[in-house]
Amino acid sequence: MKIYNTLTRQKEELIPIKEGEYKIYACGPTVYNFIHIGNSRPICVFDVLRRYLEYRGNKVTFVQNFTDIDDKIIKRANEEGSDYLTVSEKYIKEYKTDAKGLNVREATVHPRATENIDEIIAIVQTLVDKGYAYRAENGDVYFRAKKFDEYGKLSHQPLDELQAGARISVGEIKEDPMDFAVWKAAKPGEPYWDSPWSQGRPGWHIECSAMARRYLGETIDIHCGGQDLIFPHHENEIAQSECCNGVQFAHYWMHNGYINVDNQKMSKSKGNFFTARDVAANYGYEPIRYLMLSSHYRSPINYSIEIIEQCTAALKRLYTCRDNIAFTLTHAQGSLKDGEQAVIDKFNAHRERFIAEMDDDLNTANAISVIFDLVRDINTAMANEPSKALTEAAQQIFAELTDVLGLVYNEKLETGTTDNSVDAALVEKLIADRTAARKAKDWATADKIRDQLKEMKVVLEDTPQGVKWHAE
Repeated sequence: MKIYNTLTRQKEELIPIKEGEYKIYACGPTVYNFIHIGNSRPICVFDVLRRYLEYRGNKVTFVQNFTDIDDKIIKRANEEGSDYLTVSEKYIKEYKTDAKGLNVREATVHPRATENIDEIIAIVQTLVDKGYAYRAENGDVYFRAKKFDEYGKLSHQPLDELQAGARISVGEIKEDPMDFAVWKAAKPGEPYWDSPWSQGRPGWHIECSAMARRYLGETIDIHCGGQDLIFPHHENEIAQSECCNGVQFAHYWMHNGYINVDNQKMSKSKGNFFTARDVAANYGYEPIRYLMLSSHYRSPINYSIEIIEQCTAALKRLYTCRDNIAFTLTHAQGSLKDGEQAVIDKFNAHRERFIAEMDDDLNTANAISVIFDLVRDINTAMANEPSKALTEAAQQIFAELTDVLGLVYNEKLETGTTDNSVDAALVEKLIADRTAARKAKDWATADKIRDQLKEMKVVLEDTPQGVKWHAE
């Protein structure tokens, strides 16, 4: 497998530190609000990375943090008249609801910044002892960015350009504008932890360095996140970690592209800001996941009502195929018939194409195209009264490939708040009554029953294997 490494700006063979095992760190959310659709992209994309590596027989240790102490969290707590712990607990719970809806597997570990204060303080102390960090007069501790000779190697920005854009914010006391906080002294009324420098809390960047080291080690295989994190967050993580530990922090860096809304950057001021919960209320979660995988993860992606509806339509084709297989299986019998081994060989060729696309920098867009080619061949096979053996082979490969992408994971395609629930037992009885009426050539009764089912938003399809139905 080859992936594009942001660090080297080229595709590279993905070689783990230990054969057959991957240690991956994914930057998680700052828990002060519901996740928006932009947050959904790295969550879904890197869930697929993990699924695919495991599908290929590897062991994956996947760590995704929660930043549960931060200026935004404190601000939200003050607005609500609560405290940082109440806010963070609430939105961690809400995150898990959305992640489950998106079919994102729980991380091996979901560490929280506040659970790792001792580790954070230990790293800051090492940086101070080595001369890479210093205590300012107000109790803040800053990292000396210029002291790290390779600063800027991830974002590929020359030091003079980074220096030109550096600023000192109100309240900061730095030796140099490029220096960044690894420990922040608490302001009056803010939560704090005791440290050798002041009562305060960790800087944002140091949290991930500490949690990656604690749960994965000093050097990890893959660090991933959104493109917006390349600078300064991931750049600063590299500087802290490598100066503290004296070894390379991560061998590979993967970053997903931005999401636009109606071809514009998403922002609250433009009124085009949508949470995953907002979109799921109207369309369900699975179309969101499909959207995130329908383009190459490094490409920008556009969200619009038309596009999310196209995703829903595409998923409907997948669900129809899955249900066709299941229905055919209730009638199919016997071992392979003449010519059916060639059909299975064609199915297997699709699997090999799927693997080739995923091996090429996790190209989920092309992998989805392969699945639809498979669906076309499965639908053809199901229409020709296949044997049980062939039908089971179709069911197995369809489930195998869609599971790698985390798609087709509901009993039926969810479409948001629309109530598609029907009484399945009643539908089956009405279909049986209609079949009996047709056999008796009682066309009036048969048509009446069909109209009744239509009012229930049940669609019938007469096939050689019997009557199939689904709710609209």
